[in-house]
Order: sequence, then C-alpha cells, then structure tokens
Amino acid sequence: MAKQGKGKTDGNGADEHELVTMARGLAEIVEAHGLTELIVDTKETTLTVRRGGTSAVAMPMQQMQAPMQMALPQAASVVHAPAAPAIVVDEKAHVVTSPFVGTFYRKPNPDSPNYVSINDKVEKGAVLCIVEAMKLMNEIEADVAGTITGILVEDGAPVEYGQPLFKIAT
Repeated sequence: MAKQGKGKTDGNGADEHELVTMARGLAEIVEAHGLTELIVDTKETTLTVRRGGTSAVAMPMQQMQAPMQMALPQAASVVHAPAAPAIVVDEKAHVVTSPFVGTFYRKPNPDSPNYVSINDKVEKGAVLCIVEAMKLMNEIEADVAGTITGILVEDGAPVEYGQPLFKIAT
C-alpha cells in the first residue's frame, strides 16, 4: 500500500489510514466469504477480524500493550472474545453437529415458531434448524429418530464446523 503521509503512525512507520483501509478490506473479505475469523500477521501488525463484534484492534508487535482501536463496518469486525466454555454431552444421547460454519436459526423466519423444542419427538429427516452459510439457508435434519433433550446453541448465534447443536435421546 502507498503511504498517505498525513495520518498518525503506529510507532513502526505504518500509517493509521493504511491500517484502517486494510482492516476494512479484510472485513469485506470476511463478509463476502462467510468467514467467522481471518487473521493477518505481518512483521509490524497482527489484524484479527471476527464476525459479529463492534471494534477493531491492530497490534504492532513491539507495542502489544497499547493496541490501536479503529471502527469497521458493522458486518464484520475485529474483537478478542473469550473462549467458549466446553459443552458437556450426555454419552447416551445422540448429538447433531453443524456440518459447516455459519449462523444458527431455530425457525425459518422471525414470525414462525421454532422447528423443535425440548422434549419434542422427532423422526429421522425432520428439520431441526437452519444454518446460514454464505447467504444460503441450509436446513439441518435429524439423522436419528428420538426426543430432543438439549438445544445447545442460542438462536442467531454463530456456529463452527462440528459444533454440537442438539442432543436427541434415541
């Protein structure tokens, strides 16, 4: 990137305008490809872009204790979130996991009822939820018949590949 020469620098010569421009470009990539996280690590700066937050952090390697804050578009942003707590799964229940990264929805649209609730009996092939990935709504079906004993994700929450979504007692 060409230096503008008008903005503040991060202490290593990187122009603040360049970092903002880079962060916004990375946010666009995250949004366009439906990613949940993108990390760019250079000699001077590490940028971590995660979907769903409200701020951005660019950390020069020599100034880790004083991160620079900058705003990003609302669609994607950079945050440092704590690790999610481990989910304890009942060994006797069947676990339905997410087949890909996306956003978990319990109902087909905001005005509809949830596909399933706790203690609902489901047949194999019944739709349990939707996982939106790359602007596509993907129905997740029960792969066994049984009773829903656990819904392990909040409506509208991001999910990772292989993340447990439901527990079904067979």
